[in-house]
Amino acid sequence: MSPRRAWAFLTRLPGGAHPSDDRELGRSVPWFPLVGAVIGGLPGSVYWALHGPLGAPLAAVLAVAAGAIATGCFHEDGLADTADALGGATRSRRLEIMKDSRVGVFGVLALVLSTLVRVFAVASLGPVDGLVALVMAHMLGRTMAVAVMGVAPVAGTGLGHSYTAHLPRAWTAAAVVVSGAAAASLGLPGAVSLAAAAVAAALVGLVASRAFGGTTGDVLGAIEQAAEMAVLVVAASLAADHGWSWS
Repeated sequence: MSPRRAWAFLTRLPGGAHPSDDRELGRSVPWFPLVGAVIGGLPGSVYWALHGPLGAPLAAVLAVAAGAIATGCFHEDGLADTADALGGATRSRRLEIMKDSRVGVFGVLALVLSTLVRVFAVASLGPVDGLVALVMAHMLGRTMAVAVMGVAPVAGTGLGHSYTAHLPRAWTAAAVVVSGAAAASLGLPGAVSLAAAAVAAALVGLVASRAFGGTTGDVLGAIEQAAEMAVLVVAASLAADHGWSWS
């Protein structure tokens, strides 16, 4: 199990080692939450650094953009494809739409709403609160995707199948528990964020089960985005009043 393979798979940043086959990809999955936390540090640092000179709104826009650029819009693409596919009339048609690389109106709407939610949520936070919230949001987004990989059936033989075919179950469960505990240790905002991310992931997973017969790589991207939004919304609501456990 190599964190460098998880890094190369989830980001467009240097320093990784691309998985050579499905086995290496599956065995890198337990590192996804940690890689997510590191990725979150980039937009978090952008927001913290630019909050003062540029103001919260513009700093939030640039922070969210930094996160998307770092991952090559990897999860945003999954969200868009999932939203488009839900417009299909039958299961087979939905899976066919999901494989289409073109983005339709439902996908565009989902991306716009996701971006607006994240930008407005981050912009309501102070520089330090925003930094912590973005790290936690990216970590829990990947954590929830990993958790769903471990328990949900897979639809088709695409990337979702590649994730799970060689998934080290014990290490995956440990990664979910550790990252969840890390979030809960941050106090009330962290604990509620963890619960909100889990609910968001469960809802997307339930919709995917009914619409597609299970999860796919695109659905996992949608789960990450939904959990990320849930965490940032909770942080925007609670961080200023309750603070983090160490503040």
